[in-house]
Amino acid sequence: MGTYINLGNEGFQRIRRSEYVDKSGLIGEINKTLFTEHSYSCVTRCRRFGKSMAAKMLCAYYDHSCDSRALFQDLQIAKDPSFEEHLNKYPVIFLDMTNFTARDIKKEEIVPTIQKEVKEELLSVYPCIADHPEDDLMATLIKIEQHYHEKFIFIIDEWDAICREYLKDEESMDKYVNLLRRLFKGSNSEKVFAGVYMTGILPIKKYNTQSALNNFWQYTMIQPMRLDKYFGFTKEEVHQLCLKHNMNFDEMVKWYDGYQIGNQPSMFNPSSVVKALACGECDSFWATTGAFDAVADYIKMNYEGLKDDIIFMLGGGRCPVDTTGFENDMAEVKNKDDVFTVLIHLGYLSYDKNEGKCYIPNREVAGEMVNAVKHNNWKEVSNSIENSKKLLEATLNCDEQAVAAGIDAAHDDSTSILSYNDENSLSCVINLAYYYTRNDYILFRELASGKGFADIVMLPRKNVDKPALVVELKYDKDADTAISQIHRKQYPAKVAEYTGDMLLVGINYDKQSKTHTCHIERWTK
Repeated sequence: MGTYINLGNEGFQRIRRSEYVDKSGLIGEINKTLFTEHSYSCVTRCRRFGKSMAAKMLCAYYDHSCDSRALFQDLQIAKDPSFEEHLNKYPVIFLDMTNFTARDIKKEEIVPTIQKEVKEELLSVYPCIADHPEDDLMATLIKIEQHYHEKFIFIIDEWDAICREYLKDEESMDKYVNLLRRLFKGSNSEKVFAGVYMTGILPIKKYNTQSALNNFWQYTMIQPMRLDKYFGFTKEEVHQLCLKHNMNFDEMVKWYDGYQIGNQPSMFNPSSVVKALACGECDSFWATTGAFDAVADYIKMNYEGLKDDIIFMLGGGRCPVDTTGFENDMAEVKNKDDVFTVLIHLGYLSYDKNEGKCYIPNREVAGEMVNAVKHNNWKEVSNSIENSKKLLEATLNCDEQAVAAGIDAAHDDSTSILSYNDENSLSCVINLAYYYTRNDYILFRELASGKGFADIVMLPRKNVDKPALVVELKYDKDADTAISQIHRKQYPAKVAEYTGDMLLVGINYDKQSKTHTCHIERWTK
């Protein structure tokens, strides 16, 4: 077994011995591309979404130096018509780019080191090939193909590690991209490779609106195309895992669900799910990355009111985003849309392609966003979040004065950042003020209820013995008017289809006195 050539199937063996969810259907999709104009694939997903697992699976399937039949015979791919055609039929070159960025070598030596080490191993595997000092890696591969008539599968895991590690070093990035162009563009590449598969976090960088490797088909967080279901766990997959391990499915949903990827409306972070199963409880397993530290700096710059939008999303809102202008380079973030697009690729936001909007997907990620708020010294917002537990307790106790005072404080904390001149901005502040409810409630904005849309509805999660909250907001009117609207439009009857007892909460902001009033009623079936 080599270092780069013909690694065998040991990596996938370890995966199969772990908590494995069958994603082998990906192999059938990649098989369709081999020896075609679509044979260059770049799959980008955020961290911990199964990219490396998939790369090791493909390596085990294609590698002709081992027999992997037993590893796949009980999986979905074994039923695919292409299974036998490509099983263990190719020499495979496998590079994990983080192995180079983590080594004690100078950044300007990474590309020459890749060329040198992979070429040397190829020559040891194919000793009949004459070596010339001027031959680069591609020249050696061409000679091998001409002599042995073998076509390679080339797999690169974390292809963009260099781009992310040396964020503002254009020279290092350009050298690396030029290496990839030499390998994977042009007629010689078509002769040498049956297929090329790369994974990463960021899509391939655009140069003058075009990718330097525009022959690659890119399957991203924003445009996953037919590979949408193979990265991340679906709701049904997580439900089956919870049954197997006697875990609370509703807790899994609260912590790790919320990603929309292509046509998959509900995708879970797979790494966090597996860790929760191993620990026997849900928690935050998200580790802040250096990449997010860079994005936190962009948030601090407050492009085009970015702070307002981050607060709005912490309050459960969704913000429009244009993802088309981003150049896939974190050193070239020019506006708010670019920041949001980076955050989508990094997994800190999810993207609804139908609405063209982004949002915070789940509790785990929301916690990291709160950390970013604290990192940026947004003390006012941090105070609102810290006080939200007390506000919920006051609401459940029907302490109207305490609720009004708590929202006054949240308003005062947020005014320096968030404009406050209509019911929509009031809704944003209320959502942020009730941030703590996410532990026990599922929050809905503008929920269809009765004869209209309730401003905010909080439904208790399963096994939570608390009443639902129906919140109606008024700007420069009165709290009683809000309660009257709840009754007039029959919101309780509709919400009761989902839950039992509830509290009806009317909140009004008086712009002259700059204070809130609150009226709370209990409602039972």
